[in-house]
Amino acid sequence: MRPRLAIVPGDPSGIGPELIAKLLDEEGVREAADILLVGDSHLWQRGAAQAGHSVTLSTITEKEASTFEGLAHLEMETIAPADVQVAEVTVAGGTTSLRCLDKALDLAVAGHVDGVLFAPFNKAAMTAAGLNAEDEHKYMARYLGFDGYHSEINVLDELMTTRVTSHIGLKEVAANIDGPGIQRAIELAHATLARSGKSRLHVAVAALNPHAGDNGKFGREEIDVIEPVVKACQARQMNVTGPWPSDTVFLKAKRGEVDAVVTMYHDQGQIAIKLMGFERGVTVAGGLPIPVATPAHGTAFDIAGHGVANVGATRQAFDLLVRMALTAKAETAA
Repeated sequence: MRPRLAIVPGDPSGIGPELIAKLLDEEGVREAADILLVGDSHLWQRGAAQAGHSVTLSTITEKEASTFEGLAHLEMETIAPADVQVAEVTVAGGTTSLRCLDKALDLAVAGHVDGVLFAPFNKAAMTAAGLNAEDEHKYMARYLGFDGYHSEINVLDELMTTRVTSHIGLKEVAANIDGPGIQRAIELAHATLARSGKSRLHVAVAALNPHAGDNGKFGREEIDVIEPVVKACQARQMNVTGPWPSDTVFLKAKRGEVDAVVTMYHDQGQIAIKLMGFERGVTVAGGLPIPVATPAHGTAFDIAGHGVANVGATRQAFDLLVRMALTAKAETAA
């Protein structure tokens, strides 16, 4: 049972089209899923040229999107070839990103595809083009009309991380950490692990303060807020431990002792996971009703157009999305 995946090129000024061209030539990719490329044909051809590869596009209509097999292409006209400015932030590039993403989400909602993979976006370009959201994850939730809890999940190989607070100033973090927020983050990590096909679901929760507060010497958040939630989850037979000092919890993760780490703020997890394997990192739109994944790195304007982009993280995103889409299909069939 192969999943059907929509792939969008990301920002045309960056390395996205090149990455997808390289992904399609990776061993086992075309055998693992039916793939629908969503976007302007000249973007895919440009990416193939940048990668030094060739790609033959079998173009279908949207009416045929429910029956395609193998590798297919849904043509769009979002940007003129002359408007693609390599390594530059442009409104046109942001518009292409949004329109292709919208179409891929529409296909998923209609049941034509089981998941969406997008190459790196440029937030500045998307904002200029009308993103009107904190990030693409909030944008997707709004577009889908989804008001449930969702958050970015970062993945490195077999390890996942999520966080209680995200894009806020560090001085605001402590005030924004509460029991319900920690519980939602734990539950999201647990559910995403299950959705990715993991059998062991060990979630470790990081502390906020140095030395996990040192029995209240450096703050009482661990005692008053974090630990009660961990104990409540354990009472529900969830495999959750913590709070662990944040300078050692990722040592456990690196040794494979835990499957996910819930952190309290953005950089607490991001620094650790990127040091462990920046070129393999994946971002998942955790909690959304549609499996969505992307490589965790950006558009890499510094190397765009040179044919040297590393496809590793894109391949990791593809493989994870295949597993998530298969799990979702199995759940639907049940």
